[in-house]
Amino acid sequence: MGCRCSKLSLCCWGSHFKSTVLEPPDLENGGKNDRGPSSAAAVPGFGEFRLEELREATMGFSADRIVSEHGEKAPNVVYQGTLDNGRHIAVKRFNKSAWPDTRQFLEEARAVGQLRSERLANLIGCCFEGDERLLVAEFMPNETLAKHLFHWDNQPMKWAMRLRVALYLAQALEYCGSRGRALYHDLNAYRVLFDQDGNPRLSCFGLMKNSRDGKSYSTNLAFTPPEYMRTGRVTPESVVYSFGTLLLDLLSGKHIPPSHALDLIRGKNFLMLMDSCLEGHFSTDDGTELVRLASRCLQYEPRERPNAKSLVIALTALQKETEVPSYELMNIPRGHPSSIQQLSLTPLGEACSRLDLTAIHEILEKVGYKDDEGIANELSFQMWTDQMQETLNSKKHGDSAFRGKDFSRAIDCYTQFIDGGTMISPTVFARRCLSYLMNDKPQEALGDAMQAQVVSPEWSTAYYLQAAALFGLGMDTDAQETLKDGTLLEARKNRRN
Repeated sequence: MGCRCSKLSLCCWGSHFKSTVLEPPDLENGGKNDRGPSSAAAVPGFGEFRLEELREATMGFSADRIVSEHGEKAPNVVYQGTLDNGRHIAVKRFNKSAWPDTRQFLEEARAVGQLRSERLANLIGCCFEGDERLLVAEFMPNETLAKHLFHWDNQPMKWAMRLRVALYLAQALEYCGSRGRALYHDLNAYRVLFDQDGNPRLSCFGLMKNSRDGKSYSTNLAFTPPEYMRTGRVTPESVVYSFGTLLLDLLSGKHIPPSHALDLIRGKNFLMLMDSCLEGHFSTDDGTELVRLASRCLQYEPRERPNAKSLVIALTALQKETEVPSYELMNIPRGHPSSIQQLSLTPLGEACSRLDLTAIHEILEKVGYKDDEGIANELSFQMWTDQMQETLNSKKHGDSAFRGKDFSRAIDCYTQFIDGGTMISPTVFARRCLSYLMNDKPQEALGDAMQAQVVSPEWSTAYYLQAAALFGLGMDTDAQETLKDGTLLEARKNRRN
């Protein structure tokens, strides 16, 4: 598993690196729940790999080795690899245009590679040969927070584990800030990974702050820090805002827009935020404190948000079952990744698994608005105004464009309908989701599919479309889990009928 002494580790790992090797700094954030072979003490210093080594480790960058555990989006694909000495690695292969300046890429990778923490999936190397730009990190075998929080199989994530995730992430951000890497791009539940001991870690790939592999906060404007909308820049305060959205995820088990959550909090209806699966398993005081922390992180003015250090202090006081290892709280075998069962898919599930957008369009057109039945819209007489009629006309024009496969116009019309706010239609979210996919915008599509699920939690179509969007993002493992969720929901519905 590698040498414990940093100087010896250079000898042990030298055959895999070129001449430039940096010694790893001292470890940070080690704790009594962080023990065993996953310890960052076994992580080698940062070094430069040869392209041929990484090609062999990933079986020629085989499609079978593509993984979603590191929360990356296409076209910058992440592969699982195995080095000659048996170490498992994650290899991020960038789009050729992402880092045209080799010197800038190497400097940025070296800076991130200096970090060593048991709260990070640490960067252990890079490669730059010709047009190739690759990063090499520790491989995390137990998937993402999104999978365990949104797409669980046997049991929801326990309250104690949710509190531990929040603390460990806050510690990761505090550590990065203390080492001059306070900025984290696109912080979300897909960037939180679980190691072989079940401990959550933050992906180091998002710390490459000068990368051109896409804008930060591109998933959904509803989750974007307000100041980013004005400046287009990621600041430490905007990272805290994103941390607040992750706290909402942990509280609710869903991806709830901050504006909606803050409305509930202001109305003293914060218990409506809580995941129903947690009922009876947490104290009201603990829930209230976590809601308070989330609302502080989501303040409109950046200066009113807490810093990472104060978040660590507050979250440390909330910890439960501190002597129980994470893998026990997570109910996962220690040291082994979870497996994905094969699914017997419905026609829509099958089309989404193949990302066959034409077939998805045909099915959604055939179904129409059947799944909107039963969703109440209490409208008073006074609301039937010209504005209401204009909103309904937007939906009508959107449906016409959707039917005629003018998907750009469909997006515009459905957006007008959704922004009108007087009616809620999961089918409109579903149709705009597919329209985004047709326009090669899988991040926006994922946001709409998740909104459809919030409106109609038992609607299998929302899960299928989430899977299609995740496949479009290269997040195959999460997509498979979401397909499973949709299939189980549809099977339950068929049994009831």
